[in-house]
Amino acid sequence: MELYIHIPFCVRKCRYCDFLSFASDACVREKYVDQLIREIESIPEEDAGQCPENAAPRLNLTGRTVETIFIGGGTPSLLPPSAIERILAAVRQVFRVEPDAEITMEANPGTLTPDSAAGYRNAGVNRLSLGLQSASEEELRLLGRIHTREQFLQSFRAARDAGFDNINVDLMSALPGQSEESWQETLRFVCDLEPEHISAYSLIVEEGTPLYEEYGEMCADLEKYGDYASMPKRLQTKYEGCKCLPDEETDRNMYHHTKTTLAKLGYERYEISNYARPGYACRHNIGYWTGVEYLGLGLGASSLVGGKRFQVTADLNRYLVFTKEELAAGAQYEEIHELSRQERMEEFMFLGLRLTGGVRTAEFERRFGVAMEAVYGEVIERLLKEGLLEAAVQTDSHIRLTEYGLDVSTYALAEFLQ
Repeated sequence: MELYIHIPFCVRKCRYCDFLSFASDACVREKYVDQLIREIESIPEEDAGQCPENAAPRLNLTGRTVETIFIGGGTPSLLPPSAIERILAAVRQVFRVEPDAEITMEANPGTLTPDSAAGYRNAGVNRLSLGLQSASEEELRLLGRIHTREQFLQSFRAARDAGFDNINVDLMSALPGQSEESWQETLRFVCDLEPEHISAYSLIVEEGTPLYEEYGEMCADLEKYGDYASMPKRLQTKYEGCKCLPDEETDRNMYHHTKTTLAKLGYERYEISNYARPGYACRHNIGYWTGVEYLGLGLGASSLVGGKRFQVTADLNRYLVFTKEELAAGAQYEEIHELSRQERMEEFMFLGLRLTGGVRTAEFERRFGVAMEAVYGEVIERLLKEGLLEAAVQTDSHIRLTEYGLDVSTYALAEFLQ
């Protein structure tokens, strides 16, 4: 199984971020780590038979083998290495962590120093995910990032000097005012550093964020008209002189440039937005996309265990006062949903098809006791005819999205949802 550990703290919230994160002081962070460890230690060895009705299953989790751990946020690198060491030590007391387990921690430039990088490596973290987003100072300011391009460079070098030989860099395209040339410069800057993994996502302006307040109307108008030239004159005048969001064609050009540039440099695209050197695909994310069970620990963390999806409360004050007994009984969970067979089949398809390798028909039948064709035959046939899917027979039959299908994946994957 996999573990996700949430650290919700950050220096300040970025303007595009809709994740559960907020600023805090050192005292609150220390209390949080203590409670997080209490939650880990509360995992019962036996069936928690006394759990209230609809409680999340915490069944025989002690001693389960853990293949990957992902410490995300927020900004986990706000915690000192000693805190990360304590958290991982608590995990090892409860679970059997594989000797070669992938242990990832997210870090923000500006919070990572040579000493802290070495400390995280010594604590057991063996994969670092650095959030750059853009190499343009102007774009970083627009996003509300706390770091500069130079600070990212210093953090990357600190990670390398500390012995990290598996580093991911997060990037974001289709930013307000961003040109194709600016995006290409960001790619060149990152590729020159030769990270093992690159995640490249297009910006989604999420409702409720400061960026949405500024660009929400523009997003809606772009979706309606496709580009600025097709908008009515009054809207063209309205947005004249603004740092406009790239239109669909520019966004698509950035996307294709990413694919071709990274392929030439030896990066394999293994998922819609993720690229890795051979042997460095993120095992934790692959597990998520292939339906491996995962347990979420910490504020707001989601889990999928025993066919149930459940989530820890997002209320920090409430979370901090749970007793060990209450945590063992699942009192921290607020959203509990048992997946139906139909929902599990849908997730198998629309998550698995995000991977460039696609999904195996035999695995579908093994999990659900029915042939994939019997459930999704009409959808598959239609997408095959449209050139969005292809069937392959190697050592095992499977289907996968074509290059065109990956380009329009939102449409293709939605076809498997009822």
